[in-house]
Amino acid sequence: MRWLARIVAGLLLLIALAVLCVWLLLAGSRPRLDGTIALRGLSAPVTIARDARGTPLITAGSRDDLAFALGFLHGQERFFQMDLLRRNAAGELSELVGAPALKVDENHRRHRFRALAEIQLSQLPAAQRVLLDAYTRGVNAGLNALPVRPWEYLLLRATPEPWQPADSLLAIDSMYLDLNQDGENERELNIARLRAAVPKALADFLLAPDSQWEAPLRGEVAAAAPMPDANVFDLRKLKPEKTATSGVAAVIAADRADSGVGSNGFAVAGRLGNGAALLANDPHLGLRVPDIWYRAVMRYPDPTDPHRTRQLAGVTLPGAPALVIGSNGRIAWGFTNSEGDWMDWVRVIRDPKDPARYKTAIGWATIERHEEIIHVHGAPDRHLIVQDTIFGPIMARDVDCTPLALAWIAHLPRAVNLDLVKLEDSRSVEDALGWAPLIGIPPQNLVVADSQGHIGWSIAGSAIPVRNGFDPSVPADWSKPDSGWIGFATPAQDPQIIDPPDGRLWTANQRLVDDGALQLLGNGGYDQGARAQQIRDDLAGRDHFAPPDLLDIQLDNHALFLARWQKVLLQVIATCDPGSSHIPVPAGTSASCTRLLGLKPYVENWQARAAADSVGYRIVRMFHDRAREDALAPFAALAKKKSAEFDWPSREVGEYAVW
Repeated sequence: MRWLARIVAGLLLLIALAVLCVWLLLAGSRPRLDGTIALRGLSAPVTIARDARGTPLITAGSRDDLAFALGFLHGQERFFQMDLLRRNAAGELSELVGAPALKVDENHRRHRFRALAEIQLSQLPAAQRVLLDAYTRGVNAGLNALPVRPWEYLLLRATPEPWQPADSLLAIDSMYLDLNQDGENERELNIARLRAAVPKALADFLLAPDSQWEAPLRGEVAAAAPMPDANVFDLRKLKPEKTATSGVAAVIAADRADSGVGSNGFAVAGRLGNGAALLANDPHLGLRVPDIWYRAVMRYPDPTDPHRTRQLAGVTLPGAPALVIGSNGRIAWGFTNSEGDWMDWVRVIRDPKDPARYKTAIGWATIERHEEIIHVHGAPDRHLIVQDTIFGPIMARDVDCTPLALAWIAHLPRAVNLDLVKLEDSRSVEDALGWAPLIGIPPQNLVVADSQGHIGWSIAGSAIPVRNGFDPSVPADWSKPDSGWIGFATPAQDPQIIDPPDGRLWTANQRLVDDGALQLLGNGGYDQGARAQQIRDDLAGRDHFAPPDLLDIQLDNHALFLARWQKVLLQVIATCDPGSSHIPVPAGTSASCTRLLGLKPYVENWQARAAADSVGYRIVRMFHDRAREDALAPFAALAKKKSAEFDWPSREVGEYAVW
């Protein structure tokens, strides 16, 4: 028994030592919160304080010192997140996490973003390069000041590579991938696959927006698309097939995988409040740990007025030195994804005598070949040949197997810069919107409010293509003269709305304009508009606004979009219960009716809200998803027969046709 006691005591001691070692390692990778540290690279002392929520307040003597301090914080607290951003864009995740990331790396490496980032870096104005260099020094100083490398690298048994100036541009490229369909442009491929399987009139009907839900800022709602008759397509002539999903479990899985999240941004003029305009912004990107944003407050002397301190408050993107969303005290700005059309598939017509050549509007050109070496942790390197054209890299095939090159604004040197920092200097809505066409980010809806009570909207993005001579919704041949992207929009062409008559602006990824502006921006898969319409109507329901009123609108969870589907579901349930409301179900009723009647009290009392405690909301939503899925199933089956890769261009497609 004494030996057993000694063994148990020894094991407990070993466990305690192991726990202590793990704790010391984790504690060593925590950011420093107190004390003083001497670092090279600052022109004057910088202080960093934190509020009760841990949000840092940085006070510096210049904007460059501020960038250094912000980089220090990002490097201490978010370096692994930053590392994933740069590796994601560059196609270098496998080097860190191994073979499971190879598929992502192979796709992203075809864009050759690392080589492009070096070109973009060389084109930055001198002042922006100084700012970026200061930020980079700060990141590496923060990382090196940690006693132990970040804990994620301990788990991966890896050493973090120092941050480089070009990596900040790769972080912006990663946002292009996040906001532009991961650079795959599946939407246009699936439209082409559907049109190859059914008549164009039917395809257009299935893809048509539902004008009942549209809420543009300018222009009218779309005209209702006509339903094709049986002369165009007759469903009754299709052979009976099992085209629907195998069960509700498939709907639940799809619902979890694609929740249809979207961003909201809206503003009200100062005359509807207390003089200063108000702005609310919900940038709903995918949930992740840590959150994609890093909140900060930053103070430094105003370069235009040495007696004034400029204060920036909002969120930053770890990996970049600019305030992304927030306020400088004179203006506030926010972003939502524009959902414009920023990429096109181009049919690559090869020379039948020489497959290495392809047709362009000015003659034959030679396909460039780049060998990309992907390092894989714990496995041999993977060699990838990228075939490049003047249109972009070859990345897919059309329905007739013609190679397709991806023309994407993210491939352009002009697509990425640091002009976002110009918003920090803006004094008014007009100032901010003047910078919008020059900001090198994925094109976004920019909503601005200022302290003088003005509000405005425009598209922020420096690479909006001007198209000519082709249908941008499907792959097209650009080898014809005067076809393709024939230039880029000038600042004068950038659509703007300043101080609308009703003093209200709203964006929620919906179509915002019509006519020429819509032709310029294109359609990259706009939200159907139900969220935007609900925000618009909430704004219209008030004559006076204070900040809590905008918060109430942000938190409005009324399920208006599903209200009509709740009524349909009750009608379906009524077919099983014509007049009887008691449960259990009368003898002889089918098992399916038994289940339906079990749902009735929840559906009747669903609260008409997307609330966590509303079982009925979940039931109605699943009913909507399943009804839509079954109604579209015959057309999906035809498209899949033609192209096995077919999927609907978006989770919201077909709402108008199904209803």
